[in-house]
Amino acid sequence: MILRPLALSCAIAPALFSPAAFAADPASARAAAAATLDTVVVIAAPVSPLTFELDPKLPRQPVPASDGADYLKTVPGFTAIRNGGTNGDPVLRGMFGSRLNLLSNDGSMPGACPARMDNPLSYVSPETYDRLIVVKGPQTVLWGPGASAGTVRFVRRTEPFERPGLRLDGSLLGGSFGRNDQRLDATAGNASGYARLSANRSEADDYDNGDGERVPSSWKKWNADATLGWTPDADTRVELAAGSGDGEARYAGRGMDGSQFKRESYSLRLEKRNLGGALDAIEANAFYNYADHVMDNYSLREPNPMSAMPMPVAANVDRLTVGGRAAATWRWSAFELSAGVDGHKSRHRERSGMGRDTYRASPWSADVKLSSLGAFAEATWRTGPQARLIYGARLDRARAEDRRATAGMMGMANPTFGDARRETLPSGFVRYERDLAGTRAGWYAGLGHVERMPDYWELFSPNMGPMGAANAFAGIAPEKSTQLDVGFQYKSERVDAWVSAYVGRIGDYILFTYTPGGMMGPMSQARNVDARIHGAEAGADWRPADRWKLGASLAYAWGENRSDGRALPQMPPLEAKLSLGYDDKRWNFGALLRASAKQDRIAVGEGSVVGQDIGRSRGFAVFSLNGGYRFSDKLKLSAGIDNLFDRTYSEHLNLAGSADFGYPADPVRIDEPGRSAWVKLDFGY
Repeated sequence: MILRPLALSCAIAPALFSPAAFAADPASARAAAAATLDTVVVIAAPVSPLTFELDPKLPRQPVPASDGADYLKTVPGFTAIRNGGTNGDPVLRGMFGSRLNLLSNDGSMPGACPARMDNPLSYVSPETYDRLIVVKGPQTVLWGPGASAGTVRFVRRTEPFERPGLRLDGSLLGGSFGRNDQRLDATAGNASGYARLSANRSEADDYDNGDGERVPSSWKKWNADATLGWTPDADTRVELAAGSGDGEARYAGRGMDGSQFKRESYSLRLEKRNLGGALDAIEANAFYNYADHVMDNYSLREPNPMSAMPMPVAANVDRLTVGGRAAATWRWSAFELSAGVDGHKSRHRERSGMGRDTYRASPWSADVKLSSLGAFAEATWRTGPQARLIYGARLDRARAEDRRATAGMMGMANPTFGDARRETLPSGFVRYERDLAGTRAGWYAGLGHVERMPDYWELFSPNMGPMGAANAFAGIAPEKSTQLDVGFQYKSERVDAWVSAYVGRIGDYILFTYTPGGMMGPMSQARNVDARIHGAEAGADWRPADRWKLGASLAYAWGENRSDGRALPQMPPLEAKLSLGYDDKRWNFGALLRASAKQDRIAVGEGSVVGQDIGRSRGFAVFSLNGGYRFSDKLKLSAGIDNLFDRTYSEHLNLAGSADFGYPADPVRIDEPGRSAWVKLDFGY
């Protein structure tokens, strides 16, 4: 068995937040978290109420993620709709799609596939970023519209130089099923500026499930990003960045594979801090993100003559998104305010062709234009030594223009061609945080409301809209989510613990219903329903002795379609993690048990553009081991085994296996990898 590396060590990582970190500024919280995150990450914990912050370069089990959605599963409450080996679609507390605001380097990088084959996080290689920041629920307004489920930011932040120098770090990884990764991050600079190059390459073959059956799941990816920074003084930064990438992915659960994931990214950032007086800082950034995606049924498989696409066929879609953000921060003795504006424009095109690569000769057809402009303000008021009130509001003006001259498989005239929709969307939240006097504990409660414009996939992918509407573009209403979040945390010398819970109502929840469509595949209808949700997450670390740590987490989500009196689809089952870790600063090892309950609250045939409930799922438990050795602070070797007992299992959130790969006509879940080993070498200079 070929071995595959991961970065290091024992079982859990993040230290849970204390009331002190609760009240501290974000930089202090980040520093406190970084000081404790030197072992393998398997269960992330919050650094402040509802906020998780991780270093994606740190070791992780299971084997390092090939995409952003896989890495997010480290945070309790996150799951992913699985395709096979890579490019799963992230889900938080049962909410998916644009209910999650997904940002890479503070820019929007939406995919182009109408079925989210290239969802935004398929363009993210986590280890090439410096920080992952997650805010659960509608509890911030600073980073764009529509974030009813939460906000996810993969961020690059280059530390400035005080004197001329060179920083270098990288990793080499090899593992079962042909896993083979390389990463290099090099920065050179002085007090006046820096230049940084970050690049990675990752690939894997099809994997075997626990029964030794092959699952179509191979991929190849690469990314390269360059940054130039000018730092004329310690409080000023001007940064220009450019990046590119590409890849391919074989999918067990789709009728076509992704044969191209080409990316072009450019950004410009300005930051000025410590201005003196009440105005403390200003920041602005602009971005250009372009995705050029090709789907076909012949590059990574042979066309199946018995399928809906018996001959070679390809579709090429692209999406250009440009936008920016400007904000200022004011500070007074007990009050802090951040306010600004943000916006983006996006256009989508498509072309296709029958036969191998014939699409290249077809003309592009622009079908969608989207835009949004918003203003926001968020404030923190320290009402006392142990109490804070955080509140914010934003107002967005969204526009969508239908440029499709025809619609449907038969090429009928589109009744909404040339029409434009405009929506004004208010959002806001208020949260109270309190530390308990004389203890190292605290609690919070926050109420948030978000109105979300239907996204590209909801407006243009369904075959039909609500009853009586010409199509989804004409008939789907914006979602309106109101959610209460509460939580408690405790920290002592030996025990750290936290719990968070939520309850929400969603008006005009956008639901997809699928019906069999014969040889042409299922037909989809989008409509609005009223829904309610609730759930909770909890975690704890216990250090029974020096060098030992026990950890646990629990995540539960529940949803109901109130309009139809049935379950809300695509709700993840109850999940628990238990971990054990030992670290003596040179040697370390860890164990992780992940258990998922069965899920029988389902709505078969309903879901989202990503997928649908395909039936009840069985519970499972998977056990994994890891260990490592630190030669020095700059050289670390680690190894491990995922799914030690070679269990055959599948996730509840799962695309059905494609008939092109021999799966039955009835929906069948795609199995996860069987026993797999890995080895990883991390180095630095």
